[in-house]
Amino acid sequence: MKNTLSKHTTGVGRTTGVGQTMIGTIRADVLAYTALKDVELDARLVDADCIGSAAHVTMLAGLPRRPRIFSARAGARIITELVRIMHRARRGAFTITLQDQDVHLAVEHELTRRLGELGRKIHTGRSRNDQVAVDLRLFAKEQLLAVIEEALALGAELLIQARRNRGVPMVGRTHLQPAMPSSVGLWASAYTEDLLDDVHLLKGAYDLNDQCPLGSAAGYGVPLPLDRQQVSDLLGFRRPIHNVLHAGNSRGKLESIILSALSQVMITLSRLAEDLLIFTMPEFGYFGLPPDMCTGSSIMPQKNNPDVLELVRARASRVMACAQAVMDIVKGLPSGYNRDLQETKEPFMLGLTMTRASLRIMAPLVAGLKVNREALRRGFTPAVFAADHALSLVARGMPFRDAYHYVKKHLAEFGGLDPAKAIALKTHVGATARLDFAGMARQLAAERAFVSAEKRRFFKAISRLLRVPYPSEREAYRRNAEGRM
Repeated sequence: MKNTLSKHTTGVGRTTGVGQTMIGTIRADVLAYTALKDVELDARLVDADCIGSAAHVTMLAGLPRRPRIFSARAGARIITELVRIMHRARRGAFTITLQDQDVHLAVEHELTRRLGELGRKIHTGRSRNDQVAVDLRLFAKEQLLAVIEEALALGAELLIQARRNRGVPMVGRTHLQPAMPSSVGLWASAYTEDLLDDVHLLKGAYDLNDQCPLGSAAGYGVPLPLDRQQVSDLLGFRRPIHNVLHAGNSRGKLESIILSALSQVMITLSRLAEDLLIFTMPEFGYFGLPPDMCTGSSIMPQKNNPDVLELVRARASRVMACAQAVMDIVKGLPSGYNRDLQETKEPFMLGLTMTRASLRIMAPLVAGLKVNREALRRGFTPAVFAADHALSLVARGMPFRDAYHYVKKHLAEFGGLDPAKAIALKTHVGATARLDFAGMARQLAAERAFVSAEKRRFFKAISRLLRVPYPSEREAYRRNAEGRM
C-alpha cells in the first residue's frame, strides 16, 4: 500500500493536507497533531513491536483449525520478516512515516508489502491498545534491568571509596553545620545503601511490569480462543495480566510507578551531587573532582566547573516532573482506552534516558574522586567533639542531660580530640568503626546476580521465539549507547 498525502483548500483559503493511512483518510493537520511525536518516539519500539508480533503470530498459528488464521509455516515466514525489519531498523533502513501513525501500523504495512495477505491477517485478535502496552512493557523490562545494573555499578564505586578511606575522619554535619566526628567511609557507604534501597524499589516496579497485556485487545477481549498464557510465556513474562480491562487501565499508572522509582534514584544522585558540590569548593577542599569530568569557562582560564554535578541535580527535578506529569495525565481518565495515554510515552522514555545517563556519568566521577586527608582533618574544631565529651561524662555516672548542659556551659574549656581515635570509639552496628562493607558487597553481588538471571531468562525466551540470537553483541552495545543519550 502506498502512503499518499494530497492537498486541498478550505473554505477560508487555508491549505491543508489529507493523509491516506491504513485505517482511513485523515486531515494532514489532524494527523500531524495526533501522531507526529509518536512517530519519533516509536523508533525506539521497533524491536519490541516485532517481538510482540512474533509471539502473537506464533499463538495464532497454533489455534484450532476453526478458526485457522494461518499455518505454522506461514507464521514462520512472518517471523522471518519481523526479524528482517528489526535488522533494517538497526541499520536505519526502516522508517516510520507520519502516514503510518505509529510503529504498529508501520510494521503491519511493511509485512503487507512483503507478504500480501499474510500481512493483512497479522492484526487478527488484537488492537493497537494491547500492542502499545506490550511494546512498552518489553521496552521497560530491558531498560529497568539496565538501570538496576548501572545503579549497582555506582554503588560499587562508592563502596570502593568507602573501603579505601574507612579510617579517614570527616566532619559530620547537620543543618550544614559541623556536628560530630564522621568518616569518609561512613559518608560514601551511606550512598551505597541509598542505592541498594533504590534497587529494591526498581525491582518492585520491574515485577509489576513483568506481566503480559497482549490478548486484551481494546480492553474487552475478543471472540477467539486466544492462548494468552502461551503468549506471555513466549515473551518471557512471569504471567499474563488476568483482567483484560485492567490490562489497558494499567497503562500510564505503570509508567508513573516506574518513574517514581526512577525519581528515588535521581534523588539519591542529586543529594550525592550536592554533597560533592559543597565539599569540592575551595573553602572545603575535602575532595577533588577528576579534571576530565569538569568543564571550563569562556572567559576565566582558571575555572574547572562541576557542570556534571549541577546537571544531575537539575535532571533529578526533570525526572520527578516526568513522574508527576504522567500521574496528572492518568488521574482523571475513565476506564478503557483514552488517547491521553499517548502523552505518557514521552515523559516515560525521557525519565528512563535521563536516569540511565546520570548513573553512567556519576560512576566514573566517583571512581576518580581524590580525597584530601589534610583538608578533612582541618575541618575539625573542638566544638565537633562536644557530644563525645558529654557522653564521656555519662560514662563516669553523670545523667546525660546534666552532662549536656555542663558541656554546653563549659565548651571553651574542653579541648579537641584526635579525630581518628574519636571515630574508632563508635563500635556499634553501622557506626564509623563497625561498617559492614563485606555485607554491602554481598548485597551488591546478589542484586547483580538477579539482573544476570533475568537477562538470561528474557533473552533466552526471545531468542527461542525469533529463532535467532537476541540480542546480538552489536545490539547490546546499541542498547547501552541509548542509555547514554
